[in-house]
Amino acid sequence: MLIDSHANLHGDAYGEDLGAVLERARSAGVSPIIAICCRLNEFGAVSAIADAHEDVWCTLGAHPHHAKDQPDITADGLLALAGGHQKLVAIGETGLDLHYNYSPFEQQLASLKAHIEAARITGLPIILHCRNADEAMADLLEEEMGKGAFKALLHCYTGGEALARRASALGVWFSASGIITFKKADDVRAIFRDIIPENKVIVETDCPYLAPVPHRGSRNEPAFLPHVVEKLAELRGWTIEEAQERTTQNCLALFDRIKVPG
Repeated sequence: MLIDSHANLHGDAYGEDLGAVLERARSAGVSPIIAICCRLNEFGAVSAIADAHEDVWCTLGAHPHHAKDQPDITADGLLALAGGHQKLVAIGETGLDLHYNYSPFEQQLASLKAHIEAARITGLPIILHCRNADEAMADLLEEEMGKGAFKALLHCYTGGEALARRASALGVWFSASGIITFKKADDVRAIFRDIIPENKVIVETDCPYLAPVPHRGSRNEPAFLPHVVEKLAELRGWTIEEAQERTTQNCLALFDRIKVPG
């Protein structure tokens, strides 16, 4: 069994094909699946998908691109939006993105801090996006962990060695995406091979982009996740079965509200 920790199942990623996508995932051994919320006004749609499928869970968050949509969001505001939803397993996706800068940095930072506080209050893990913001993210994680620990995932990790080491020292989880199969991603593969602790690595889709080789260029979907696991196993010197078991158990340790049937 594999758990897909980052499947963007809402919006236009799959549309009317969602049922077929889920069936292909299950046939590939990928279940449960976490549907990620990236805009606060989409939580209703994301949580409805979780409600409709026993093996789908959900998150609540505002991606840094969309921090500007509700720049004054607070932890209490996030909790009010969540409404105590029974299948909510994480806060996020949130974070920092200084590549596109679709939202001003100060708004990204304020939104991220509100999400962290919501994670502390609920005891839920937080899912973090970080692009071109390694030092700022490392500094913030160290500062915020000092105020009170919380579980965190640096998803689709493509950052550098310094952030990987500083975040690892704080007990942060890291997820590998299809990028680790890309020909020119030697630097990312080195991070997952040499730095990230074996009990802190999980795998993800991050659809509809980043389909792993041999599907690169296609619309990504959870059924392709075994290719990521195969590459991770190769990097770590694990059997495929060991990689499946380790990443599944690591994911369940992070997203500990997930209930696996049977």
